[in-house]
Amino acid sequence: MRCGKMAAPPPPAAGAPGAWGGVRRRCQRLLYWVPVLFISSILCWSYYAYVTQLCLLTMTNIGEKVVCLVAYHIFFMLFIWSYWKTIFTLPMNPSKEFHLSYSDKESLEREPRGESHQEVLRRAAKDLPIYTRTMSGAIRYCDRCHLVKPDRCHHCSVCDKCILKMDHHCPWVNNCVGFSNYKFFLLFLAYSLVYCLFIAATDLQYFIKFWTNGLPDTQAKFHIMFLFFAAAMFSVSLSSLFGYHCWLVSKNKSTLEVFRAPIFRHRTDKNGFSLGFSKNLRQVFGDEKKYWLLPVFSSLGDGCSFPTCLVNQDPEQASTPGGLNSTSKNENHLFPAKPLRDSQSHLLTDTPSWSETNAKAEKGKVGMNNPALTMENET
Repeated sequence: MRCGKMAAPPPPAAGAPGAWGGVRRRCQRLLYWVPVLFISSILCWSYYAYVTQLCLLTMTNIGEKVVCLVAYHIFFMLFIWSYWKTIFTLPMNPSKEFHLSYSDKESLEREPRGESHQEVLRRAAKDLPIYTRTMSGAIRYCDRCHLVKPDRCHHCSVCDKCILKMDHHCPWVNNCVGFSNYKFFLLFLAYSLVYCLFIAATDLQYFIKFWTNGLPDTQAKFHIMFLFFAAAMFSVSLSSLFGYHCWLVSKNKSTLEVFRAPIFRHRTDKNGFSLGFSKNLRQVFGDEKKYWLLPVFSSLGDGCSFPTCLVNQDPEQASTPGGLNSTSKNENHLFPAKPLRDSQSHLLTDTPSWSETNAKAEKGKVGMNNPALTMENET
């Protein structure tokens, strides 16, 4: 027998189910871009209507024309920049440490559902910084991605991936809004609102002239009228959406967490991740204020671990150092027993840090020796 490379399997025939499935997936991916193309087409038309028809052809005052054009292009570029970053910033997925090893996957497939099955997951999760649970108290596990879910991570059915700190999947940007691009999404809402309000405000006097026959009968009349209607309509919808996400930032919540509060080992706590307005804001926008208004990534942390503010202390967690009162809100932010990432720990600098001795003593209380860590699959 002649040795050689194994021939690649032939591609599926034109009428095969696999071929039609691939065509269907490609068509779906193209359809997902329709809302983005719709927004882009409106944006292109608004640029032509405002710059050409309103500023260059209708405005007669040179000073007003220059001021409007300069301010408009500043808002326009910030809008485009933040929109682009929201669309094309890839969502962050859990790091390799949250994925099951090859041997653990084999064990899960080999072992029946039961204690031995849970033991495999318990061993995989014992050293991970995860503090949230399912409704039944089990560690959150994704059987599609074969990983233990980090806190605030959810599986997106559209992307078919687990997304870190997932907020929602937005069809208007054809992307998941999560840890990697949530700041960009907020700036996109803010600058689109400013963009629409600026157009409506500067177009208002010419819109009034349209109805009082104060404008010459040219093509610009209809652009001015529809430009004001579109800007005013989008301003109303964007103001409510932007206000809602500002409230989410102030409370350190995601859209998914509003509908389903995070469940910790001690109980459900809808404000479990809230550290106070200032620290909640810094967690999204970062410590350096010079980057807050720019669509550049400056969020704190790695998306896999988050500081918590547990009002009622979990009996499984470490006792507070120095005899601190565990029921003090916004004053003492209690850590779960497992350590946070270094990039998140400095958010809680007003709380005395855990001593190395206490951390080692508590390490034995979690993981393999903790009978409360029951496991179940969660998709």
